[in-house]
Amino acid sequence: MSFVSQVTADGRSTRWADHRAQRRTELAQVARRVVHHRGADVSMDEIATAAGTSKSIVYRYFEDKTGLQIAVAELVISDISAALDAAVTGAETPRAGLRAMIEVYLEMVEHSPNVYFFVTRPVGEDASGEVGHFIEAITRLVAAPFARVLAGAAGTETDAPLTTAQADVVAAWAAGAVGFVRGVGEWWLTGEGPLTRAELADQTTQWLWTGPVSASLRDQQSPRQRKDAHSKETT
Repeated sequence: MSFVSQVTADGRSTRWADHRAQRRTELAQVARRVVHHRGADVSMDEIATAAGTSKSIVYRYFEDKTGLQIAVAELVISDISAALDAAVTGAETPRAGLRAMIEVYLEMVEHSPNVYFFVTRPVGEDASGEVGHFIEAITRLVAAPFARVLAGAAGTETDAPLTTAQADVVAAWAAGAVGFVRGVGEWWLTGEGPLTRAELADQTTQWLWTGPVSASLRDQQSPRQRKDAHSKETT
């Protein structure tokens, strides 16, 4: 094959890959809208109809419904990533940063319970590991801004590298906190309690902040830092 022919073939391959990626995103966006309005149990036929195509075409881009769930989850993760970062960046205190992260998560749940359940519940016996990708991704997103919260609470520079002990606290806390907030959020969605989103965010923040993590942070601070931190949180 000549150099010109190779370049032409590579160009066609790139354009096709770009087109496929764009079409895949478009189908995921359609699926997200359909699920939002019709429920987490929406069928692939309904999604295909809404997209103006056939189910067989949808399956060209997604191997199965779990593949579509993951694509929709990636859209949600992209949205919540920016929201989490903005929430923590704008918080005046570490505790306020924690509360802001919790409210971002609860807002996502409240905005579209159907989409939330679509991306967090498996559609088949073998799908749980794949859909778990969403929770793992959220855990990583929470861990990153919480590293800055931890550094601020410990009285160090927020861009300074964490010690091994701090990194372990961040990883353990993020996994536990996401599981806890997820459980609280799903309980809240059932309508069993009268709490508003803001009230639930306040209460959940208190539970998480005054637990083992808060004690760990206090252990790393000097007496003066603990006094200053307490003053900030009570004013």
